[in-house]
Amino acid sequence: MMNKLIFGRYIPGASFIHRMDPRAKLLGSFYFIAIIFLANNWQTYAVLAVFTLSAAALSKINLRFFIRGIRPLIWLILFTVALQMLFTQGGAVYFQWWIFSITEFGVINGLFIFCRFVLIIFMSTLLTLTTPPLALSDAIEYLLRPFKVIKVPVHEISLMLSIALRFVPTLMDETEKIMNAQRARGVDFGEGNLIQKMKAIIPLLIPLFVSSFNRAEDLATAMEARGYQGGEGRSKYRILDWQFGDTMVMLLFAALTAALIFIRS
Repeated sequence: MMNKLIFGRYIPGASFIHRMDPRAKLLGSFYFIAIIFLANNWQTYAVLAVFTLSAAALSKINLRFFIRGIRPLIWLILFTVALQMLFTQGGAVYFQWWIFSITEFGVINGLFIFCRFVLIIFMSTLLTLTTPPLALSDAIEYLLRPFKVIKVPVHEISLMLSIALRFVPTLMDETEKIMNAQRARGVDFGEGNLIQKMKAIIPLLIPLFVSSFNRAEDLATAMEARGYQGGEGRSKYRILDWQFGDTMVMLLFAALTAALIFIRS
């Protein structure tokens, strides 16, 4: 169901994770994705899992929201795991047919890939659930400031990302409304084979595109009416404030990196 997608949604709260500077959360998320490739055995993945679940617990957000973040990508994850299992050679052979074989190393690598996907999705979901889209946009703009030297339109890029994150849940809700209206007229989106299901989705696209373009035009008109002329010379209403806790979190990521290097095989 479209209304079960949580990408881009923000859940208000007063937890430590919610109060962190968005720059720290953004840096921490990207850094986590980088260091996860240091994990190469069960001990390192266990450390990463404990770290991720502890961060989720600190956010005081129900675990089911994080599980919802996995559902839209579950087939991609399973497909990638299957490829790893079928084409990675080494160790005992459990199954073999033609060019396909399932070996000990293939199963282990497949499970590691699955853990890696789940941990990355959990961390990225934690970022979006605890950070308002506007705060995330401000953090991206701040971190990209050095690229202004080479004439990169940093403010415009951050604005586009902010608008995209803001309207993903809106478009999902709009899709759900259109699907409910189609169901009321007798359309069954779960009926038939794959081709028939794809054909049933086509009537959704036209009203969704029309609604999206109308919404974009209304947004552009509202921005022009408020005198928006880009980022040059604009003051900031929201001031980012790096706290001592943000520094401690960065040090915790450094300690996590040292622990992974120490216990990896």
